[in-house]
Parts: sequence; C-alpha cells; structure tokens
Amino acid sequence: MTSAHHAFKPDYVSPPGDTLRERIAELSVTQAELAARAGLSTKHVNQIMQGLAPITPETAVALERVTSVPASFWNRREADYRSTLSRLHPPEVTEADRAWLSAMPVKELQNRGKLAFGLSEGRLLEALLTFFGVADRDAYDRIWRKPVASFRRADAFQSAPGSVVAWLRLGELEALAVDTQPYSPSAFRAALLEVRALTASDDPNGLVGACASAGVAVVFVPEVKGCRISGATWWASPGKAVMALSDRYKKDDFFWFTLFHEAAHILLHSKKETFVDDGTDDDIVEEEANRFAEDFLIPKEHRHALSGLSTEADVAAFASRLGIAPGIVVGRLQHEGLWPWSKGHRLKRSLRIVGT
Repeated sequence: MTSAHHAFKPDYVSPPGDTLRERIAELSVTQAELAARAGLSTKHVNQIMQGLAPITPETAVALERVTSVPASFWNRREADYRSTLSRLHPPEVTEADRAWLSAMPVKELQNRGKLAFGLSEGRLLEALLTFFGVADRDAYDRIWRKPVASFRRADAFQSAPGSVVAWLRLGELEALAVDTQPYSPSAFRAALLEVRALTASDDPNGLVGACASAGVAVVFVPEVKGCRISGATWWASPGKAVMALSDRYKKDDFFWFTLFHEAAHILLHSKKETFVDDGTDDDIVEEEANRFAEDFLIPKEHRHALSGLSTEADVAAFASRLGIAPGIVVGRLQHEGLWPWSKGHRLKRSLRIVGT
C-alpha cells in the first residue's frame, strides 16, 4: 500500500480575530474591556475580530500582555491569514498585465511543466511571477527586463524579450541544482582541456562534472521558440559561474564552439555582466571570446594546416591528431570560407538537448 503526501492548502481562511474571540471568552473579557486593556479603540478591536484590520507587531505585544498568548503567535497567525487570503483571491488583472502575459511563452512553459494548464488570468499572472521569482511586474522589470535590455546581445532581446528571459530563468533554475566547488581559474582551464578531449567522444557526459569541479555549473536548456539564443554566461555568486547552452543549431560544431566561447567570458570578462550569445559578433568582448574558442579548439600553430584540408578523410585525420571532433574542423573550414557550407556535413554530429 502506498500513500501520497500533499501540502495542505485549505480553500477557506479564518481571521486571527476568531482565535482572539475564543481566547477572551476563556478569560471572560469583553471586546470593550479588551480594547481598554490593550489601549485600542473598540472599533479597532471589532475590525481585528472581522479580519478587516491587521494585527501589527505593536498590537501583538499588547495582546500578549492582555491574553498571555505570545506575540509571536499573533504575528504568525496574522501572516498566515494574509498569505492564505492572498492565495484565495488572485490579483485583479489589468490590461498591462494581459499585454505582459501575451508576450510570454506561456504554452511552452506549460508544456515543460513550469506552469499549470487551465489557470484563470489572475492565477496565471501569479504563477508566472512565481516562475520568475518576483513579487510583481515592477520587480520583474527591475530584476529581469532592465538588466536583459543592457545585455551585449541586445538584438536578441529586442526580438522576443519574453522568450529570452524565460530561457535564462530556466537556466537559472537548472543551475541551482548543480553543486560546484569554489571557482578557480586554473582549475577551470584544466577542466576545459578535459572537455576539449570529450568533443571527440560519443559520450561527452563528463563535461558537467569537470566544470563543476572548477566552480562552473553547465546547464542545458532546449531553445524556447523565438529566443534565438545559443548560449549565455553569468555569475550566480562570486564563487559560482553558470554556462547555459541551448540546442539552437542542432550540430556538434556549433555546440562546442559556443561552449568555449562562453568559457572565455568566465575566464576573461567581468563578473558583473551577463553575456548572451545569439551568434552575432559586434564588439570587442565577443571577438575576444571567439578568438579564445578558435585557438583553444584548434591552436594557432595548427591553423596553417587548415588550407591544405581538401577531403573528409583529411579532416578526420587532422581532427584525430588534435584530439577533437571532426565536425569542429568542418565548422571552422566553413566559417573561414575554405569549404562551402554544403561540404562536410556528414562529419558533423547531430545533438538534441532534452529538457528536465
């Protein structure tokens, strides 16, 4: 026999005034006498009894002295009442709220199990705010919209801000579950050498553990429709960096290049910024990240050999000597215009990121 455990969420709420009414009855004290003893007006006491007026911390201390029930109890009773009342009565949805909801990838988040189906507008608003970890839309703007608007990949943000922010939040939630050691630049460079070798493997699962041991959480987040983001990097804390990777291009050459591009942001650039990559390279920082990825995967001393690769067999042999995936070499040849985009695709591996 199995038993299920469910959180108790009543569909009714009793004001703390009900408890107060029972207590003064036990003491044979009337509401008027309670008001006199507590230094409150009779009207105020009556409003507390009905749940119309809150029990403030100061009132809780007065009630403790009159009823011998600790102030902490009255404070907790009041907080539980207001919290349950708020849950039972969702906020009124404004036109601005509706516009915000319509800009969010609600259906996709529902399909991923992050939002429930069949919610009313008010409940959906509450659920989406909870997903983003904010109390209201003003807080959403402070925490998400304004910082995202300043990301270096501003073009991506302008295209579909709701999708971009939802993808980043999914990555943030995934990263919370990744335990890491304190960040160490030297350990991370060593981990990247391990990861580079994994590119040639059919089982690259070791990359998450290798990076985590150096203080970097790597998370995989399937692309959100309209997002057009291949990767992002930010710092969850001074000792924990996060690299979020998507499956936007579905091929291993782009995936691995993105990973090392994002790694460059961690090693070379500010901890105060979030770097979001949509494939465009329009500033010095992104160019530095690109050069780091290029040189880490195919060191400078081997760059001259690229022009001599004319067949897939040449590429496979070259990749084997360097200890990297052949698809990475093909991608580099295509990017530099040495091979047409139609050549060498058989050497690229397809990939699919499965969301959790």
